Amino acid sequence: MSIDKETAAKVAKLARIRVEDDALPALAEEFNNILGFIEQLGEVDVEGVEPMTSVTPMRLKRREDQVTEGGMPEKVLSNAPDAREGFFAVPKVVE
Repeated sequence: MSIDKETAAKVAKLARIRVEDDALPALAEEFNNILGFIEQLGEVDVEGVEPMTSVTPMRLKRREDQVTEGGMPEKVLSNAPDAREGFFAVPKVVE
């Protein structure tokens, strides 16, 4: 897959990044380099390799799964910049 200047401009718009027209060819080339690297990763044989959670061997702490009601909505919402009627309030985003 190859990214052209128009596609790079569309990706920049979707990501809400302002990119000047003269910088679009460099951005498209950078996208192509990233895609090339991803294709290289797809060629790596990982058969029999366990997934890692860290570069150093460690075990994650485990706990028993339990369904609860939470019981602390006030504490959870105390960090919200805007909370209304027991919910997080976010601005409406429509294009």
